[in-house]
Amino acid sequence: MGNTVRKTISLPPDLAEQVDDLARAEGKSASAVIREALRIAGKVRQKEELRRAQGYWSRIARERGLLSEEDLEQFLAE
Repeated sequence: MGNTVRKTISLPPDLAEQVDDLARAEGKSASAVIREALRIAGKVRQKEELRRAQGYWSRIARERGLLSEEDLEQFLAE
């Protein structure tokens, strides 16, 4: 890896063992396992934020009676 920043993290023993076991099973370093886990966690967080935003805007649309694309197009044309 070209540009990396070294960080020291603390893990409870059971989680550290899981990281080591997974790294061994996948032929990766512990750092690679943790990087992948953080990337996945970030994607999950983004999806949750998107769902919240969709829920918010869906609620606003329903409150304004915008129930179809045609309703939205008409609303935007006004």
